[in-house]
Amino acid sequence: MVTLKGERLYLRALEPEDLEFVYEIENSEGLWEISQTVTPYSRFLIKQYLEQAHKDIFEVKQLRLVICNLEHETLGLIDVFDFDSINQRAGIGILVKAEVDRQKGIGSEALYLLVNYCFMHLDLHQLYCNISETNIASLKLFKKHGFEIVGLKKDWNKVNGNYKNEYLLQRIKSNVH
Repeated sequence: MVTLKGERLYLRALEPEDLEFVYEIENSEGLWEISQTVTPYSRFLIKQYLEQAHKDIFEVKQLRLVICNLEHETLGLIDVFDFDSINQRAGIGILVKAEVDRQKGIGSEALYLLVNYCFMHLDLHQLYCNISETNIASLKLFKKHGFEIVGLKKDWNKVNGNYKNEYLLQRIKSNVH
């Protein structure tokens, strides 16, 4: 069974050709709130990162995959981070780059594929994510896929001089929806 290919899209490893796509995402100030970034990245640093992206998740404790449609267009990124093989858990983050591609089921299908991959192939017991309480679309997406709010971190992130709360969501493998 192929776990990283769905009906309308597939997830693939990063390639050197993804340099400009990743560069644009990492340097988009409008996305810095989500990624907790406050400084731009150089093409050189992103090139170095891409050269190391082939390393095994068990070694580097993270995995970034590219979300592509069946026409091979890059639509976004989906990440596994804080990979902990001893406790069998990891964090997940997702971004559909273009606003016109959002709210069309792309994130939902990508998340479905990644969750199944994590549980089937990485043998994880649980996944978690951190979402700003104002990011209603992401909260709805993760809840749809069996993630439950398990905590609220108050005044967690400072954005434009104001503090925002952040939810911690978790999905245990047995929570099949």
